[in-house]
Amino acid sequence: MTFSKIQMILAQDAKSLLEHTSKTVTKDKLHLPGPDFVDRIFGESNRNIRTLQSLQEIFSHGRLKDSGYLSILPVDQGIEHSAGASFAKNPIYFDPENIVKLAIEAGCNAVASTSGVLAITARKYAHKIPFVLKFNHNELLSYPNIHDQIFFASIKQAYDMGCKAVGATIYFGSKESRKQIVEVAKAFEMAHDLGMATILWCYLRNSAFKVNGIDYHTSSDLTGQANHLGATIQADIIKQKLPTNNGGYKTVNFGKYSDKMYTELSTDHPIDLTRYQVVNNYMGRIGLINSGGASGKDDLKEATETAVINKRAGGMGLILGRKAFQRPMKEGVEIINAVQDVYLCKEVTIA
Repeated sequence: MTFSKIQMILAQDAKSLLEHTSKTVTKDKLHLPGPDFVDRIFGESNRNIRTLQSLQEIFSHGRLKDSGYLSILPVDQGIEHSAGASFAKNPIYFDPENIVKLAIEAGCNAVASTSGVLAITARKYAHKIPFVLKFNHNELLSYPNIHDQIFFASIKQAYDMGCKAVGATIYFGSKESRKQIVEVAKAFEMAHDLGMATILWCYLRNSAFKVNGIDYHTSSDLTGQANHLGATIQADIIKQKLPTNNGGYKTVNFGKYSDKMYTELSTDHPIDLTRYQVVNNYMGRIGLINSGGASGKDDLKEATETAVINKRAGGMGLILGRKAFQRPMKEGVEIINAVQDVYLCKEVTIA
């Protein structure tokens, strides 16, 4: 996909997104993705040799190989969102092999899924595309629902099936979050010891974060702090939702914040809101991958827009699932490839 095609897809938003210059935290202060990212960032860290190998294998796979950017297919919705609700639009994905096939066909860096999905396909595919085992989930069959994450698999299981990374979710802000932080931190330590990279879904969950009809679960200040906590427990890559607003701390009136967070470190431009997330990822030392979100009416535009915002903010890529697997495989591949093309397009620069 050419730069002109990207402009055409973005339509009336093209100028604002493609020509914006960030004057908050300037790009020269960031640790940006590049072919040498593993050497430059993790080569001087405490990660052992096997973990460095796993990270490099992920970065060196698929259409984005050796660019420093990542395109990961995540399909773990069958547990929290229910398999029926997730796969009804395209029932072929009840079969785990099609999940892996989609990731391979689309040229993804890795496929992230549940222990069941990866285990049933491991001998056929674990050597063909890096596996990421998502080891905890919030299952919503229990009633009433709570905002908790429980382990569905062990770190040893991930190691035994040849995974290159493990993934987990923490619901920061929830009543159960402190327990989750401790559990995931211990699991990440074990994963690193066994030579696997770590990816953390840094999501927020608390009914108090919705105020007067505005949802601050995706505010830049709150998600940025969730990212910072994720980096603290040694996540190598952080998955976060694209920010849609700011001022969660001030509106909910809790925690600690500085007015400079809103006057100097960010503006209301989506690229600046996302850059604040990158800043909280140790100035980009821990890669930020934003989620693709739910499937809607114009998935191609939404996915392309998210990729442009993430890349220009200094992020590392997209982890896009429902926009791809809730449609015919060919169309899903096209959407993932369009996202990858944004990261391959030299004219889409860091703001």
